[in-house]
Amino acid sequence: MRWYSFLPLIGFVVMAIYFGLGLRQDPSSIPSQLIDEPFPIINLPALEGREFGLSNEDLQGHVSLVNVFGTWCAPCVVEHPMLMLIKRTEIVPIYGIDWRDQPGAGTEWLARRGDPYRLVGNDADGHAAIDLGVTGAPETFLLDREGRVRYHHIGIITQENWNETLLPMIRELQNS
Repeated sequence: MRWYSFLPLIGFVVMAIYFGLGLRQDPSSIPSQLIDEPFPIINLPALEGREFGLSNEDLQGHVSLVNVFGTWCAPCVVEHPMLMLIKRTEIVPIYGIDWRDQPGAGTEWLARRGDPYRLVGNDADGHAAIDLGVTGAPETFLLDREGRVRYHHIGIITQENWNETLLPMIRELQNS
């Protein structure tokens, strides 16, 4: 038996190790290219039945969170009560980007579940999400007073990552 007859087995073992190591990585720790950069230019229309959309001007002059969500997104349903809790604390305003939804779906969803957002922009075509590098909902961006991205959270905001990461960063930005 020649050594090259083992090549398929060796290839399989190498690929299994490679993919096995990849499964150990936390997908929420993907570094964002936007950290310390200005928030991409957005000028999103309002959701149906609302007067105002969302633009960069709305995000200037105060620390804020921008949350990308969709009514089709099961993790967004899980995250929503936490966003409502954050809104009640009045520590930081939350702005929403309704990503790739059917007309009227976002308005109905927020009416049914409660509305944690100061303003919501409709990103029906997904262009703003592409500019933000969004890979899935929910994703949340922490912006400073100048509208620069200071942190990018991928996935559901939990009480733990609110207390341990987001809240301390928000307080630091508000006090600087």
